[in-house]
Order: sequence, then C-alpha cells, then structure tokens
Amino acid sequence: MSPMKSMTIDRRACLGGVLAAAALPFIRIVPAGAGAGYAAEIAPGVFVHRGQHAIFSPGNQGDISNPGFVVGEEAVAVIDTGGSPVVGRALQAAVTAVTDKPVRYVINTHMHPDHVFGNAVFERDGVTFAGHRKLERGLLARADRYLAINKELLGPAAFDGTKIIPPGLKVDGVRTLDLGGRTLELTAHPTAHTDNDLTVKDSITGTVFMGDLLFVEHIPTIDGSIKGWMALLDEFGQSPPVRVVPGHGPAALAWSAAAAPLQRYLNAVASDVRLLIKQGKTLAEATEMAGLSEKDAWLLWDEYHKRNVSAAFAELEWE
Repeated sequence: MSPMKSMTIDRRACLGGVLAAAALPFIRIVPAGAGAGYAAEIAPGVFVHRGQHAIFSPGNQGDISNPGFVVGEEAVAVIDTGGSPVVGRALQAAVTAVTDKPVRYVINTHMHPDHVFGNAVFERDGVTFAGHRKLERGLLARADRYLAINKELLGPAAFDGTKIIPPGLKVDGVRTLDLGGRTLELTAHPTAHTDNDLTVKDSITGTVFMGDLLFVEHIPTIDGSIKGWMALLDEFGQSPPVRVVPGHGPAALAWSAAAAPLQRYLNAVASDVRLLIKQGKTLAEATEMAGLSEKDAWLLWDEYHKRNVSAAFAELEWE
C-alpha cells in the first residue's frame, strides 16, 4: 500500500482490538483503605494508576498519565508521579493503602510535566530521585515555561505546591536499584520520545515501565527523534518484555498489543513525510497531508498530530 493512500480505521474497533489482544491474567484493585481503587495491582507487588486521555485542565487536575509503584521487602519505588501535587498525593495514599514500607526511590521516566509534577509530594529525607542523565538539563531548560503554562492550564488549586525536582541519581547506561528481595533495572536510552527516556524493569515479574516510549489509544507525541524512536521500538521487539506499562493507556499490556499501533503510526508519518519531501512539498503542506491514514485510530489527534509531522519533517529533511 502506498504510504499516502487513504485508509479509514474505526477507532472503537481499533481500541477494542488492542484491549482484547492485551488481556493479561493478573490484575486486581488495591484493597480497601486510604487510596483504595486508585491503583491496580497489575503483577505481584506492581501497581499502576491509569490516567485520563486529556490535556491539562482544572477538571482532571493533571491526572493524564500512568504513574505507579513497586513494593519490595524493604522499600518502595515510585515510578512517575503524575501531573500535579494532587495526583502525587493520591498516589502516595495508594502506596500507604498497600504497605507500610517507606518510599526509597522516585524514578522519573522523562521530563514532561504530566510525569514529574507530583514529585514534590515525595520529597523528604531518605528519598532519592532518579532519572536519565539528561533529565536535569531538560527540566531546567524548560522549567519556567513548564511552570507558567501548567499553572495556567491547571489553575491554582491543582497547581499549588508544584516544583521542579532534578534527579539526584543520574542514570547513564544501566543502573540497578535494590528494594529488598527484588531489584529494578533502570536503563537510559538514546533520543526517542525525548532525549531523556528511561525504562524501569522489575526483576520479579518482568514488568517494564516504558514511560512515554509507549502510547496506547492516546496519540504519541514526538519531542525527540522519530528515527530514534522507531529504532528503539524495533530493538525492544527483538526480546519483548513480559508485560509493559505505557505512559498513556491501559495500566498493563502485552508488548505486541501495545507496540504495534505505535509503530504503525510512526512508520506512516515517517514514510509520508519522506515522500512529501521528495516531491518538494513544504512543511505547511506536509502537516495537512502526512499520516492521515492513522487519523481515526488515535485520541487527541487534533491536539498533537501536526506537531508530530512538523518534528518529523525537521528531522527527515536533512537525511
């Protein structure tokens, strides 16, 4: 099929197929208590809260991504903290609902506000913040803009208490954290979704927190390299994780169900943009033409697709 050939995909059928294919045998809701129902236990000792598919607003209070936590015999690691202190406090209550073990680590998968703006809730003695070695640079470079924009989008009630917290533990390559009886493998990746993407693998269950290297249902957003992202997904596919947690979408999925739609979208955008560049089309023309075969397969298309085409065009025109 030509990359520019029009194709209609029914959104409900597509998403339903993803969920059916992604069915995993272990999933239960956090037991009764403070924070009950906020997080699902997707594998033994591994908990995830599913955020909404939306942009920041006072109504959702920044609850638009998938934070989670892993419980060891001695300590807990929180992986991403959501888009506001409100989300961070809800996640903290979910931790308290299932264990009295202390939070030892807060791991951020990348720099975007919907994953790091709940950090301040967990800031205390004995807690180490961890991230990609480039995370601090990325956060500080955009700090003023992130804070100003998200204060306006969320409103003061949800935004109050938000602060930028750079990682004290900067990961370059692979780093292992010990929670007692289970370890987490942190891997810093080359530029893909951003230039500071980090994944977290649980040694006990094989679950991998992918951050925004995986989007499901919610259209992906390119803030790094489309070529790097496609290459990294191909690399993961050579030895697929047992279970993955996407940055946006269902709390847990099988690799193929999570990755296939994302790979299809990125390949469609890249193929179309390359063809349009070869035909001498402008960036403005490309944003109206590239990737349209994917339109009905993704939520929040209007908010992000043209930005993705612009990012891909800027990268691929210099191949």
